Amino acid sequence: MKVTINDVAKYAGVSIKTVSRVTNNEPSVKQATIDKVNEAIKALNYQPNLAARNLAGTKSYVIGFIYDNPNAYYIIDMQNGILSACRDKGYELLIHPCDATADSICEELTALVKHARLAGLVLTPPLSEDPKILAALDSIEAHYVRIIAGDKTKESCGLTVLVNDRHGAVSITQHLIDLGHKHIAFISGDEQHESTKERFAGFCDALSLNNITLNPAFVIEGQYSFESGVEGAKQLLSMTPRPTAIVACNDEIAAGALFAARLQGVDIPRDISIVGFEDSPFSRQTWPKLTTVHQPNQKIAQVATELLIANRKEQRLDSAKVFTPEPVVRDSSSNPG
Repeated sequence: MKVTINDVAKYAGVSIKTVSRVTNNEPSVKQATIDKVNEAIKALNYQPNLAARNLAGTKSYVIGFIYDNPNAYYIIDMQNGILSACRDKGYELLIHPCDATADSICEELTALVKHARLAGLVLTPPLSEDPKILAALDSIEAHYVRIIAGDKTKESCGLTVLVNDRHGAVSITQHLIDLGHKHIAFISGDEQHESTKERFAGFCDALSLNNITLNPAFVIEGQYSFESGVEGAKQLLSMTPRPTAIVACNDEIAAGALFAARLQGVDIPRDISIVGFEDSPFSRQTWPKLTTVHQPNQKIAQVATELLIANRKEQRLDSAKVFTPEPVVRDSSSNPG
């Protein structure tokens, strides 16, 4: 027989309303009462009916994850991080892929918020960086948290989780310079992503700090994809002289570059060093394994969701949190040959 809220209330010796307040994470419930109800929930293996809660009340318990990103590993990490926070706080997760460049994107997202009765949205790049999308969501008073590249934000920018990509790019480029590299190339990600600009800026910062002149020919435009890394590496390897190291804007690009190099009989890292960014499974599945920058995407998503839910409950938390990615040295980087 299915356990009901009545069973939990009876077991805990409290009213049904008190059980409801505890499962809804409402404030001003005494900790002793919360512990008593949670003990009853655990003992009876009670599963609150979240769908019924959404239909019966004015409060929603669904968080929307909105994304436009071809990297499956990134999406899975984000999804798992959001789901972890949702489960912990008694929320459900709705996943909504979309095309950020579509003319109807603003109408699509505002309709989603209204029809699905979302408690809030977790926005990832490039959606989280588009002023038109943010303005459209603000116009319907939607609640959202943005995950964006950067190390600081304006006070009026709402809930934000920042990833200091620029610092990560400085660090990974400095690693190559410390190994003795001076002829370093850069394969870019998608232009519309702020992370691309921040990572390139960090790359340039490191060169400047070490009095190394940027070679414009060594900067290759690309996208966040394996294929882009293949094509970018082909261009760089055909140059004379060619670079001794490549900084790729993410691990997928780096894996493609490594693949192209090996097809041409170029030894990694003896003939050329290749480093990535994000520390995704791509970095550990290549041979040799990629030196990269660790970006804890799952934790970033979890913290963003916790921030969103906490502020929905009018708890006073900082409006912005910053993650600082750091290098992970593996086998794809060494002294120039």
